[in-house]
Amino acid sequence: MDRLGSRIVLAWGWRRAALAFLAGALLVLAQAPYDFFAVGFVAFPILVWLLDGATSEAGSGRLERLRPSFAVGWWFGFGYFIAGLWWIGNALLVEADSFAWALPLAVVALPAVLAIYYGLAAVLARLFWSDSIGRIAMLAFAFALAEWLRGQLFTGFPWNAIGYAAMPVPTLMQSSVLVSMVGMNALTVFVFAMPAIALSLRGRRLGFAVAAILIAAHVGFGLFRLSQADLGPDTLVVRLVQPSILQSEKWDREARDRIFGTYLEMSAAAPAEGKAPPSVIIWPETAVPFILNDRPDALSTLGDLLADGQTLLAGAVRSEAAPGGPTRYYNSMTQIGDAGQIVDAIDKVHLVPFGEYLPFSGLLHRFGISKIVALPEDFSSAQTRPGLTLPGGLSAVAFICYEIIFDEIVRKDAVGKDILINLTNDAWFGDTPGPRQHFRQAQLRAVETGLPLVRAANSGISGVVDGFGRIIDAYTVNGVGTLDVAVPTGKGTILRLWDPVWAGWIVLGILAVGGFSGNFRARKRH
Repeated sequence: MDRLGSRIVLAWGWRRAALAFLAGALLVLAQAPYDFFAVGFVAFPILVWLLDGATSEAGSGRLERLRPSFAVGWWFGFGYFIAGLWWIGNALLVEADSFAWALPLAVVALPAVLAIYYGLAAVLARLFWSDSIGRIAMLAFAFALAEWLRGQLFTGFPWNAIGYAAMPVPTLMQSSVLVSMVGMNALTVFVFAMPAIALSLRGRRLGFAVAAILIAAHVGFGLFRLSQADLGPDTLVVRLVQPSILQSEKWDREARDRIFGTYLEMSAAAPAEGKAPPSVIIWPETAVPFILNDRPDALSTLGDLLADGQTLLAGAVRSEAAPGGPTRYYNSMTQIGDAGQIVDAIDKVHLVPFGEYLPFSGLLHRFGISKIVALPEDFSSAQTRPGLTLPGGLSAVAFICYEIIFDEIVRKDAVGKDILINLTNDAWFGDTPGPRQHFRQAQLRAVETGLPLVRAANSGISGVVDGFGRIIDAYTVNGVGTLDVAVPTGKGTILRLWDPVWAGWIVLGILAVGGFSGNFRARKRH
């Protein structure tokens, strides 16, 4: 390893950029659907060794001295985001005549922009670099800070945060209830990067010992928490409808009645032998192919479909006439009662830029650029996310599409609720890693809140996850059918000894102190 590490440290020019790019791309194999987390112990040591060699010529200015570090971090991030997010381009091919021109923006430009976060993280870490375990601590601090910023700035996009690489199965997901994604991102980088200290003169034994303790604690806590899992009786039976409607057909006016009929037929099917009829039927995001308020006949048909006491939760576009202004449209989950009346509607709060609304629309429209979802106006966002009441008095909170990936938002809005609901339409992305990555991130929200997750997706992955992240039942991508599932509505114990977000920031603080002290000692020696 010493020989390999030394060669990487001394790599220069295009070889340095290529190594960083390949290391970042390799790291994607630690994410869903591959879950080969061992690659993290290769990707991050390569990054550390590249930063060890990120030096500039003598006499260079301050910015020039930072450029090699930024370049290493940026190329690492560029490889990671290209390999992990290439499937986004699939959405632009649904209506290729209109949007294929934007494919390079989704597949190349977006990863290039996201890579800036990792470039800045590398610069921050290199400013306080050392020749000991301290540089590993500083790298973990800097990358975790960058991941947090990635989830906050410019509406946020925390997809495939590094911490998910250390949580491929429920046993390894439980630590997130203690330190949140903030702490998991930091500790994941810290442990993955530890093999790099094989080239260090100081702190090798301490580093390997700390990494071993963290791994043992991570696995041990997961085993302990799952051994204590007792969710009690199932009190709610739901039917998830997954029709796998082609995205190219969803807004075809001639196909609307046929699509609606498909949902009706699947929803009306008798339960399997020995299973109780569902009290809640759930359709995915934008399942209703028209504005419900414009079709009283459709509401009447839904009333005929639903048995006494049954509720339908259907993804639908909701319109609202604004006095003296244009009609507003909302991406909603509509609750329909057994009399065919709209009981409630939960509107999406966190919209997808360029998908559901167009930033700087006045300027971009001049260049013929429009959003992907075909509506006469942009979607409007809700200001709040109210809960809703389900049969049996259970309280639920709904997140539409990628809202479920924002851990802080989900944790805050889930307080006092009994069930998480996620409606999505991942048909935009086909049979790619995207829908599987989306499901994994939703799975983690169930663990963090201790609440069961009920998820309906047009083309998958639909399923039910308990409050410990264990999948009760699920349909694969592009599967067609209904799932009748008894939801374990008992809450997973969260062990609220402390606030997990604050605990995560304390972890970052400890790592920062370790990094600063390592840098201070290194400067003192020299």
